[in-house]
Amino acid sequence: MTLDEKFRALEADNAPGQEVRQGTDDLDAIMRGEKLEGIPVDFSHGDVDAFPPTPGSLEAWQNGFDKGGRQAYTEYRGDAQIRAGLAKRLAGFTGSPISADRELIITPGTQGALFLALGATVTSGTKVAVVEPDYFANRKLVKFFDGEIVPIPLNYLGSPSENGPDLDRLEEAFKGGTKVFVFSTPNNPTGLVYSRSVINSISQLAAAHDVTLIVDQLYSRMLYSGEVYTHLRACDEQPEDLITIMGPSKTESLSGFRLGAAFGTAKLIERMERLQAIVTLRAPGYNQAVLDTWFQEPAGWLEQRIREHEAIRDELLEIFRAADFPTATPQAGSYLFPKLPPLGVEANTFVKLLRRQAAVTVTPGTEFAPGFGDSIRLNFSQNHAAAVAAAGRIVKMVELYRKKAGVLNADAAN
Repeated sequence: MTLDEKFRALEADNAPGQEVRQGTDDLDAIMRGEKLEGIPVDFSHGDVDAFPPTPGSLEAWQNGFDKGGRQAYTEYRGDAQIRAGLAKRLAGFTGSPISADRELIITPGTQGALFLALGATVTSGTKVAVVEPDYFANRKLVKFFDGEIVPIPLNYLGSPSENGPDLDRLEEAFKGGTKVFVFSTPNNPTGLVYSRSVINSISQLAAAHDVTLIVDQLYSRMLYSGEVYTHLRACDEQPEDLITIMGPSKTESLSGFRLGAAFGTAKLIERMERLQAIVTLRAPGYNQAVLDTWFQEPAGWLEQRIREHEAIRDELLEIFRAADFPTATPQAGSYLFPKLPPLGVEANTFVKLLRRQAAVTVTPGTEFAPGFGDSIRLNFSQNHAAAVAAAGRIVKMVELYRKKAGVLNADAAN
């Protein structure tokens, strides 16, 4: 792969906050369309004004700032005292001990942790199993590190007993020389939580075939009513090499601080530290102090945040299902992944039209796997009323461009 090809694989136009780079002048050549009025809503990321950061985060940051150089220039893997407290809390949450000194690294966001984890395990030609659909950076980083993607289909629109990655395909991939499996649970973009049986099967298969597992658990705290989460690192049978990635950026609305954590096999954490030392040196020093608030929020705070998100989720599901958009019910997290009917414009064009004509920004499904051009992802961590109104505008835009599909196709034929 050439350098140009490596960096094209990292295309960032549809990343959160990057919508301003999506050109719209060419859309006039398609049709002007009607302008739908409404408050602009950016579903490409959560709204930290609607759901502000956890209480005490500003004060914690100020404490870090006041420490000055001692906090600004921490060890590359993070301040030792902060890691000590964090290791205990993460161990309690995930059900297995963590050595703060050997098995934990603080990173610049979970994105930074993912980069380090794949950089520590993937080299030219490494076969990496990647779920489709799954978090967009997984595919891009595997390509960047010159690995070979082995796609694993995900069923997410069926019954709970049917949903999950295709385990037969996964076993086939492992037998065929796949050495790394990277995935998210809760799944981004669908909100699917892998069941206990699926997690145990993945762990057993990886152990049997000496496969490294990298699991992104970013939304594992935001579980909706009745849902149960199984932590891979708490399984009885585990592979030798396992990295778990978490962070307070989403559920806790601390994304602006760029904080993440990776924990697991000591030799992989050491590799990640060496890579971090030349990429970013460390997670932002003063910001690391904010991790002292993680898992130590006021009583009832997390439960209230979950209830508020569940209410938004349920109303948006009602709107999309009434419009016959197949949409899985997220079991956790704040993402919806509705499937749209056939339209008279290409998927990426429709995303641009949504932003221009309806003041709604979404992420195209092709970011999560090549075959999902008929889907869009929404982060519904938004002002409730604004999110509901924006969902209504999405439905109207689909109706508009579905009705005009025949006209557009006829024009194209002529």
